[in-house]
Amino acid sequence: MNQTIEIIGAIVTLIGSLFLFLGALGLIRMPDVYNRIQAGTKATTLGTMLSLLGIGLIHLDWYGKIIVLIIFVLVSNPISSHVLAGAAHYIGIPLTRRTVIDKLSDKPMIRVQKENSNSETVLTDEKTGK
Repeated sequence: MNQTIEIIGAIVTLIGSLFLFLGALGLIRMPDVYNRIQAGTKATTLGTMLSLLGIGLIHLDWYGKIIVLIIFVLVSNPISSHVLAGAAHYIGIPLTRRTVIDKLSDKPMIRVQKENSNSETVLTDEKTGK
């Protein structure tokens, strides 16, 4: 019975590590800071929680402390990424050109879809035409 719980804990830890890897991959693939923050936060929150849960299953005497850590990660990760994204927007880090709506900006940013000569959809700013 105890060995079965340890195997389940190892599998859960491995799945958590996979989510952490996918979060790191999202940091490389995303086009701008805001998308990177989102990809990193969602994947690493779930990955960290699963990894900690798996460790808690392997070491049952640590389970209470692990639950406290999971709650801390669940609360602090999204809040810290929200604050980082707000600070990045405040200091003027640009959005990717593919961003359609900027709800934090005072200036309206409306992008219109247009077809170019290659029949590709292109998002352009209505005011500047870029």
